[in-house]
Amino acid sequence: MPQLKTYGLFISHAWEYNDDYYRLVDMLDGAPNFLWKNYSVPEHDPVLDPDDPGDRKSLIEELKQQIRPVNCVLVLSGMYVAHSFWIQKEIDIAVGYGKPIVGIRPRGQERVPQAVSAVAEEIVGWTTSSIVEAIREHSI
Repeated sequence: MPQLKTYGLFISHAWEYNDDYYRLVDMLDGAPNFLWKNYSVPEHDPVLDPDDPGDRKSLIEELKQQIRPVNCVLVLSGMYVAHSFWIQKEIDIAVGYGKPIVGIRPRGQERVPQAVSAVAEEIVGWTTSSIVEAIREHSI
């Protein structure tokens, strides 16, 4: 069997809705014949305080460092994305680096925010196989 590629991924999401983030991490960890490295900073290990105006510039630079090496950016596309300064900033950074974006529609949701659909290579449903297939197809 050939050696599997390890995909570097950044998962953009809102910490107020972190249950979906952790479910996605578990799905990717359990995906058969799929290796990945998580470049996202977990909630319990934040780099800086995103609500402190003095930390915003430093946090943006840190996000650039996290997104720069990845093969693909995954955006959990709940409607809260439309109201999140930081998710939009992550999307803007990914677009600036030419990183492919895969939007993931949360279970039971039909609509996807324009901020995601306008830049995503693909919008996929909440299944491990569709997410992994999109990562493999669109990663650089």
